[in-house]
Amino acid sequence: MGISSTDLRRAGLFRGLTGCDLTGLLAVARPQQAAAGTTFFLADDQAARCYLLTAGYVKLVQAGLDGAEVVVRMVGPGEIFGWVAVMGGSCYPGTAEAVTDSAALAWDAEAVRRAILATPLLGLNALEAVGRRLREAQDRVRELATERAERRVARTLLRLADQAGTSTSGGVEIAIPVGRQLLADTAGATLHTVSRILAAWDHQGIIGGSRQRIILRQPDRLRALAEDDSEA
Repeated sequence: MGISSTDLRRAGLFRGLTGCDLTGLLAVARPQQAAAGTTFFLADDQAARCYLLTAGYVKLVQAGLDGAEVVVRMVGPGEIFGWVAVMGGSCYPGTAEAVTDSAALAWDAEAVRRAILATPLLGLNALEAVGRRLREAQDRVRELATERAERRVARTLLRLADQAGTSTSGGVEIAIPVGRQLLADTAGATLHTVSRILAAWDHQGIIGGSRQRIILRQPDRLRALAEDDSEA
């Protein structure tokens, strides 16, 4: 399915751009697909392109000091990733792996730089996007350093629900296949700890679903757990 200027405008990076600007960006974009479990790029690959995800979900992964996988961020449709290429980085700091069958538009870094010089609003939007990513990274560091595992898992589930949640009769279902290992890698906890927490919450009726599909049956209670460490 082709991507139109209207589709492109929905991405925050391109907010406010004219139809002519968007048409020019589309003309130099390269469609790219990745099946679930495959990658758009690997850590330490040359950072040559940035991407706009148009379908599916992608996890950005880095290796921890002990070699364990850490999910830095989940990317959903309409979000940019691989932005380090435009910012002058020589290599990607992590791997972009498709969690589901995914599609993206890719731009050569130099093409984006030229577009920013020609369209100052694009540069301002990019600055805002980088600022949000920086705040998110700072929040993650603080959570990992100061918060209990239960609270981190609750916050992770709520973030995923905000990003890919669908209201159903049974609660809010997260559209991303969220296995226990993925949740552990994202929340910065062990697989054993996450399994124990999810089992307890399932018993209490806070969550439900299957091993790959999680439903938040009581989102308000989960939000209370995320905000009040003593209650967790």
